[in-house]
Amino acid sequence: MQTISRDFFLYLSKNKTLNRAAQNWGGSIAAGKLIGGIDFPSSVPFIKDLNNQGLSVTVDHLGEFVTDRAVAIERANECISTIEMISAYNLESQVSLKMTSLGLDIDQQLVYENMTRILDTAEKHKIMVTIDMEDEQRCQKTLDIFKDFKQRYTYISTVLQAYLYRTENDLYDLQAYQPFLRLVKGAYQESENVAYPEKSDVDENYKKLIKTNLLNGLYTAIATHDDKIIDYTKQLVKEHNISLESFEFQMLYGMRNTTQKELVKEGYKVRVYVPYGLDWYGYFMRRLAERPANIAFALKGITKK
Repeated sequence: MQTISRDFFLYLSKNKTLNRAAQNWGGSIAAGKLIGGIDFPSSVPFIKDLNNQGLSVTVDHLGEFVTDRAVAIERANECISTIEMISAYNLESQVSLKMTSLGLDIDQQLVYENMTRILDTAEKHKIMVTIDMEDEQRCQKTLDIFKDFKQRYTYISTVLQAYLYRTENDLYDLQAYQPFLRLVKGAYQESENVAYPEKSDVDENYKKLIKTNLLNGLYTAIATHDDKIIDYTKQLVKEHNISLESFEFQMLYGMRNTTQKELVKEGYKVRVYVPYGLDWYGYFMRRLAERPANIAFALKGITKK
């Protein structure tokens, strides 16, 4: 049943008709509930509110698989503007972005030009930029880009996905770069040739990645809504006397709000992933596919006043 639910939501995420419809009414339904707003300025009040509750933020201008050079450059400009506004408003926020939004599927030189401009701005304002991981076929390209820029810039991080067989090797490969890594389970539809088909195997690999990275002393963002993973991390930290300053929990905006606040009260750092923009539909469907329990949290978020 869980596999059916996952496949169903992944199928919906790719439906262009529904995506266009969601863009038309997304502003009124999702803004301030599942996304920050339709643009960054409209998201600022929600980010300030989260900061006032002791929650850090990372923002993401939604939209991926860009195939037009002009759009890719526009996405880069948007990211630069967002970094500058984060600094101007003194927000406790980082930035997340996808390589396909900057032209990965168009021209690698275009990606490098866009990323250089973004990271020059990020270094100036000391704001972390996280390269989000996408599907497996783009994984190696994304990691190669990260490793290249990491040799020249400080404020850059990336993401590893526990459902891929390759990820344990990727984790070891990246250790030399002393990276800030966000660890996730993964939300794209992948072949059994490259990804664990069973949730239990994904969970065990996720735990292994968390333990390895924390014991290696590398800053770790644990992005999960799974109480079992949260409890596992708490116990691991306690057993090995790991500093609470060496990791953070990350959760999605509009989901597990009570849990986020409880973790802050317990002394843990929590960062909320706040997407913004009109292209929110595919993102939302993949989150539901990733963990069907998110459906209940999402419905509660949408209907709350």
